[in-house]
Amino acid sequence: MATIIPVASFDCVVFGATGDLTTRKLLPALFYRFQDGQIPGTSRIIGASRTDIAAETFRERARDAIKRFVPPQDIREGALDAFIDHLDYVMIDGAGEEGWAELTAKLNERPDQVRPYYLATSPDLYGPICRNLASHGLIGEKSRVVLEKPIGKDLKSARAINDAVGEVFPETQIYRIDHYLGKETVQNLLALRFANTIFERLWTADVIDHVQITVAETVGVEGRAGYYDRSGALRDMLQNHLLQLLCLTAMESPLNLDANAVRDEKLKVLRALKPITPNDVQQVTVRGQYGAGAVAGKPVESYATELEGPSRTETFVAMKVEVQSWRWAGVPFYLRTGKRMPQKLSEIVVQFRASPFSIFPEESFGREPNRLVIRLQPQEGMKLEVMTKDPGPGGMRLRPTNLDISFEETFKQRYPDAYERLLMDVVRGNATLFMRRDEVEAAWAWADGVLKAWSDRPEAPRPYPAGTWGPTSAIALIERDGRTWHEELR
Repeated sequence: MATIIPVASFDCVVFGATGDLTTRKLLPALFYRFQDGQIPGTSRIIGASRTDIAAETFRERARDAIKRFVPPQDIREGALDAFIDHLDYVMIDGAGEEGWAELTAKLNERPDQVRPYYLATSPDLYGPICRNLASHGLIGEKSRVVLEKPIGKDLKSARAINDAVGEVFPETQIYRIDHYLGKETVQNLLALRFANTIFERLWTADVIDHVQITVAETVGVEGRAGYYDRSGALRDMLQNHLLQLLCLTAMESPLNLDANAVRDEKLKVLRALKPITPNDVQQVTVRGQYGAGAVAGKPVESYATELEGPSRTETFVAMKVEVQSWRWAGVPFYLRTGKRMPQKLSEIVVQFRASPFSIFPEESFGREPNRLVIRLQPQEGMKLEVMTKDPGPGGMRLRPTNLDISFEETFKQRYPDAYERLLMDVVRGNATLFMRRDEVEAAWAWADGVLKAWSDRPEAPRPYPAGTWGPTSAIALIERDGRTWHEELR
């Protein structure tokens, strides 16, 4: 069984409490941690938004959300009622004055509590909310502020947001969340590399041929069309999620697991990324946009139809990235992410080099090199593909065999969702799995170069049918190098 260590009692204020993120992710995550005994019974969760509803209405909405997004078998008798009793609500204008007196009165009832402020709002409200928190005396040594992505749309806007929040909160109290970093498999990547010498000594350009990182979604833009069309796949997914996964894969060993030690090493990777220029952007990047097609057997409309008009925004991006360091010189990282893919999938594939010589006859096997597949979703786990003898008489026939670890099946327990883990880390004051300001800005500095290269060499996104793995040019991107995408339907 997993060891559950309770956190300190806290008062958590969720701004944007009636929004989609709170409904789908934050309330279910807090409920799970409460039900497992990790959240003390003296804690409070205070919703705050501009929606004019009574506290009791908010509680009933929260109850409905948990029943909708938590499987019935996971809700123990009496636990939901007990959790709902810890919820409260304040109607508040984050950028104005309305509601702040009421919130201040509630929080000043318990001045010594840890106070996480979760900003599940539009980023343009981050600065005004933080300034209001300061002007009403609601920031102390035990306060923390959690910022959801996107933190800006480019380096300039990211710096403006960081400056606005940084005027009020010191960097040690700012938690920039990327929920991918809270996944069990992502943290196990650190354990795999730095607790097992067998892998760390193989983690070099001499042994690894290339690395693939894929984050695929089956959904379209759904209710986010307005936001998504202003951002696109690079800003929405690659600049944050995929680059963070690249950092954890490519980073050197930190001195320890201190938050700044880990983030220092990730920052070095971001600063070592080879810039993509207008001269090479068409050779190393592919932009795509989904058309009509079928996902899981169901017909779906094109992006333009969902948007109700033509657009040059990419819903898919693939690129070849290089990390200019001694460890990774000559090892390409192939990144891709897109919407309306055949399946929801997040994985890191470490492809080892083929053996230079084989004692086995060619007809005995296809000379498959070893491959390590790290699955983030679905079914978190790791799989090492090795060559073994095909059982039975009749000579030496070889075939690939998987050494497979599925975490839930192996350890016979439900693993906490990423938001569950990250929310508890905020209360503890552990910033290891959160992004530091210089990380965010280094990622944007590199991504801005790609965006500029695209604008200097304007080209419409390549079309691809919904339910496929993207434009054919994405296949050509990797096959020009004699490699192929890892695609295994589950």
